[in-house]
Amino acid sequence: MADSDPQLPPPPVPAPQRVPRKADFVALSNLRYELRKFLAFSEAAAAANGLTPQQHQVLLAIKGSPDDRLTVGEIAERMLLRHHSAGELVGRLERMGLVAREHDTRDRRRVNIRVTALAEQRLRYLSGAHLDELSATGPLLRTLLDHFVNRD
Repeated sequence: MADSDPQLPPPPVPAPQRVPRKADFVALSNLRYELRKFLAFSEAAAAANGLTPQQHQVLLAIKGSPDDRLTVGEIAERMLLRHHSAGELVGRLERMGLVAREHDTRDRRRVNIRVTALAEQRLRYLSGAHLDELSATGPLLRTLLDHFVNRD
């Protein structure tokens, strides 16, 4: 993989334990379609709020963490990015006034990234819109997922 590629290589795929039937292909196709529609909604919502999908995901990862803060390394892990790419992404968010860096009170070597009040405002709006969308599509997604969980 080239050094300029910011994403980590995908993990190896284990040998399948199941033999797919026609109904499995239909369910997989429909699930991927519904997931893609949700991702398209999410991308459009982020763009309408001045964010790229990656920037939105970083803000959500930080806000969704137990302490509302993550290190650049933790962001890289959550985003499946190399450390330096995550650092550049955090730098852009910092310049936009959406995140701030602060030294950890217990370990001054550790630098935490937290969202700002401006990011909180955008996340409230975006997360509310996502919850509404998932409320509408959730039953269908549950039905599709049940196909795989309850497969004979």
